[in-house]
Amino acid sequence: MSLALKTTDLAKSFDIGKRLFGPPRAQVYAVRPVSLDVAQGETLGIVGESGCGKSTLARMLVGLSPPSAGEIEIEGRALDRADPAAFGRLIQYVFQDPVSSLNPRKTIRQIMEAPLRQLHGMRGAALEARIAELFDAVNLRPEFLDRYPHEFSGGQAQRIGIARALAASPRILILDEPVSALDVSVQAQVLNLLADLKVEFNLTYLFISHDLAVVEAVSDRIAVLYFGSVVETGPAEKVFAAPRHPYTKLLADSAPVVGRPLGGAQSGELPDPLNPPPGCAFAGRCPRASALCRAEVPRLRAIEGDQFAACHHPRDA
Repeated sequence: MSLALKTTDLAKSFDIGKRLFGPPRAQVYAVRPVSLDVAQGETLGIVGESGCGKSTLARMLVGLSPPSAGEIEIEGRALDRADPAAFGRLIQYVFQDPVSSLNPRKTIRQIMEAPLRQLHGMRGAALEARIAELFDAVNLRPEFLDRYPHEFSGGQAQRIGIARALAASPRILILDEPVSALDVSVQAQVLNLLADLKVEFNLTYLFISHDLAVVEAVSDRIAVLYFGSVVETGPAEKVFAAPRHPYTKLLADSAPVVGRPLGGAQSGELPDPLNPPPGCAFAGRCPRASALCRAEVPRLRAIEGDQFAACHHPRDA
C-alpha cells in the first residue's frame, strides 16, 4: 500500500492564561497524539462531535496551524513547517462556508490566478488555459470569472472553492464539512462532482462531516475522534454496521432516523478540557466503563482484522 498521508503523534495544545514571565497557567489539548495512515486514492472520513478536534486536525494538516508535536508526511516526505508553499503544492483545503472562504473584494478570476501564479509561476496564455480547464472540470461557465463571490449561490461558490483548491495541483484535499451549508439537492451534485474529480485528478480525500450518512456513503475508511483522540478506525461499512467502541455506537444512535426516537443525545457531554479525567475520557458517558477505564487510558489496538478501537471493553461485532 502506497501512503499519501501519514501523521505520527500529531498533537495541538493551546496556552491558557498566558503570563508576562513564566509558563502559562494551563494548557488545553485540542488534539492529542494522533497517528493516521491514508492510502493513495483513499477517502478517509473523520467524524465526531463538535469540539472533538476535527477542524484543528485539518488545519494542522494544511499548515494553517502549527502542531505542538508530531510529524506530517506526504508521500513519504516529511513536510517542512518553515515552507508554507510545500503544504500548498501537496495538500489543499475546501472550506465549510463556500462564500465566506472567497475574498469578497476580488473577482473569481483574481482568486483563481493567485495559486497558479504563486505556486506554479504561471503567466499569460498558460494561466488562462489552466483556469479554463479547471472551470470546465467543475462545470462552471467562463463568464463567471469576472464576477464577485457575493453574486453566486452556495453550490456555485463551493464549486469555485473546489476549483481554487485544484489550481494548486494538490495530491490531497481536506474537505471540511463541504456540503453542510448547501441545500440537499445541491449536496448531491457537489458530492457527485467530488467523486468524479477524485478519479480525474487521482486525488486522496480527508472528508470531515457531522452527517454520518454522507460520510458512510463517500468514505472508504472512517476515523472516529473523541476529546481530541482517535477512538476507532476501520472500513466505513464495518464501523457503522458493527461499531466496536461505545462512543461510535452513541454517534450512530444519535443520528436522526425517521420513525426512530433519538438516542444517545442525552448521554452526557464532553469532559472539561481544563480538567480532563484520568483514564478513558469517555468513561463518564459509557455504560461499559469499569475501574480500569477510569484509571488507564486505552490504546488504539486491533479488535478484529482491520477494525481498531481504543477501548478496554470493546463491543461485540
